[in-house]
Amino acid sequence: MINDKCLRILVVDDTAVYRMIMSEILSGLPGVEVVGTAHNGKAAMSRIAVLKPNLLVLDIMMPEMDGLEVLNRIKTEARDVGAIMLSAASRDGGDITMKALELGAFDFIPKPETGSLEENKKAIKNTIGPMLKAFARQKEIKSILSKIPPSPQTRPRNMAPGDGQDVIQRMKSLAGHTRQKSKAVAIGISTGGPKALGEMMPALPPDLGVPIFIAQHMPPVFTRSLANKLDSECALRVKEAQDGEPAIPNTVYIAPGGKQMKVAGGADQRSKIVRITNDPPENSCRPSADYLFRSIALHYGGRATGVIMTGMGSDGTLGLKLMKEKGATVIAQDEKTCVVYGMPKESAEAEIVDVIAPLNRIAQEICRTVKG
Repeated sequence: MINDKCLRILVVDDTAVYRMIMSEILSGLPGVEVVGTAHNGKAAMSRIAVLKPNLLVLDIMMPEMDGLEVLNRIKTEARDVGAIMLSAASRDGGDITMKALELGAFDFIPKPETGSLEENKKAIKNTIGPMLKAFARQKEIKSILSKIPPSPQTRPRNMAPGDGQDVIQRMKSLAGHTRQKSKAVAIGISTGGPKALGEMMPALPPDLGVPIFIAQHMPPVFTRSLANKLDSECALRVKEAQDGEPAIPNTVYIAPGGKQMKVAGGADQRSKIVRITNDPPENSCRPSADYLFRSIALHYGGRATGVIMTGMGSDGTLGLKLMKEKGATVIAQDEKTCVVYGMPKESAEAEIVDVIAPLNRIAQEICRTVKG
């Protein structure tokens, strides 16, 4: 009999050692049942129908059928099955991981390349544990919503999240609020971020006129792949930030994975530069949105826009509070379009959000704060 209260996981990897390690780690986590393993994607697809997993822990590079092919197959053959990818920490691995996230993977874990076996097992456990909790919560919410009968006010079943009828909420904090046009935009984002940014960023015009700074929770290597992918899709220039470079309009700076990014004053005290540091993680995150937002508050004051998007945890809330105190405008992604409604929820509950918008309207709201 299937236990609906447990997260049922199928481990898929062509390396026997990784199948064993992942099975051992996952079996030791509460609320998790490892229902089986598969040595490639072809074997995984044959076992999904029998084992009925909720989630695949899925290697990307495998013979016969790789992880990307599996993601394409489950989109049509097993739509209720999610996937967390096991990714190689290399440039090619980073590029392929971006494709996997675009295809609907929930998140990814880099395969450790150094360290002892015990250190690596501990690192994987600490990384995947919160992901599984977030995935289980998302699954629970979807189950609850599926049991609610539609009403005249409910979005039609054939209308996807983000369609034109989604509502933008302008909060009370905007009442009587006369603000200056923003001279910078700062974005904090985590789980579900690459896909969300891939939908939102191309909607921004090439003449936005201000720099954008992004703290996306990601390990090293992968942020460069993300920057390259977005640069190929966006009218604005998108790059992985470098220490000491000037912050110029119409350029998007993505914090390098494993580093902190902040804005600092230039030598002339008028221009701004980007600083990349090895300062400690905040909220267990490096890069951290709080770290970035504090510097935006200090150097742009009220002439800034803070955006908090999909992701688990509370990173960004304290930094946004400081930005809000300086007079900045805060935009949050709405619950319906978030993969994980954690970071935006914390900011909304702290009552520091001016606008709550669906993903397909965030670019429009950013432009409103910049261009008036």
